[in-house]
Amino acid sequence: MKDGFGRTIEYLRVSVTDRCNLRCVYCMPAEGLKPMRHSDILRYEEIARLVRIFASLGVKKLRLTGGEPLVRRNLDTLVSMLKRIDGIERVALTTNGLLLSEQLPALIRAGLDAVNISLDTTDPAAFRAITRGEGPERVMEAIEACARVPNLAVKLNCVPTTQNAEGLCDLVSYANGLGVPLRFIELMPIGPGRTMKGLPEAEVLERLTACFGAWTPDRDTEGEKCRVFRCGDRTIGFISPMTHRFCSRCDRIRLTSDGKLKTCLEYPPQLDLRAMLSEPDEAIRAAMIQTILNKPAAHRFSERAADTDPRRMAQIGG
Repeated sequence: MKDGFGRTIEYLRVSVTDRCNLRCVYCMPAEGLKPMRHSDILRYEEIARLVRIFASLGVKKLRLTGGEPLVRRNLDTLVSMLKRIDGIERVALTTNGLLLSEQLPALIRAGLDAVNISLDTTDPAAFRAITRGEGPERVMEAIEACARVPNLAVKLNCVPTTQNAEGLCDLVSYANGLGVPLRFIELMPIGPGRTMKGLPEAEVLERLTACFGAWTPDRDTEGEKCRVFRCGDRTIGFISPMTHRFCSRCDRIRLTSDGKLKTCLEYPPQLDLRAMLSEPDEAIRAAMIQTILNKPAAHRFSERAADTDPRRMAQIGG
């Protein structure tokens, strides 16, 4: 379906948990966050029912997020349920990779189409400083295992900040050596990210130019979500929703782990779908339609708007 600004909405991000096995400095405090009660989290059957209704409205692509989605048991069961829904063409996963190697075979059997793995640095000391956890060897092992799986689309996500700036060139070499696309994702002013210094696209390009030479745009991607650059046989991408806002082409909505529908990352949830589960599908479908029609034109993060969602990214769904 289309929203009130004529944008076709076909991409749903589904958070399955607010829990995480890392404590990344731009996402949550060192002590973590108080987790939701299990009874407040959507069951897999409830997620599948809501996705089935979303699919009837034209949603084709799903991405499972968290928190860290792989800390929830039997995620492959959910993947299998979602893959059987008419109209769903792609089920993807975003993960920090720590639990991925052991769960990958089951996820592949369930039909997982794509995985994005977060890796801000290949340097162990910097990894510990950013994530407050151990690695990155386990993450890299998972990345390399994914790269060997036929027909599994794999990407790496990196949030460039002053804490990993010195290792960006090594990360590019690592990703390109595997033939895995690398995307630099702009730090969002959510939770601790409000007080941290992210590296703008221009500074990242300057650092990478010093290592590899000049980077040129792959094509005219202004206004698109991912802006791609090339240098010889190397490729990188930038997803910069603050400095290169792509709201006019936004095709996504979000379902939080406690069943709230968010039509924009910035704004609080607009609809409590969990509270509607006792109602018939048609009533839920009508509420979804009205909420999507009211999707905001654009985010206003730079304005520090009073109605910005106060929750952390792990609680919203990454």
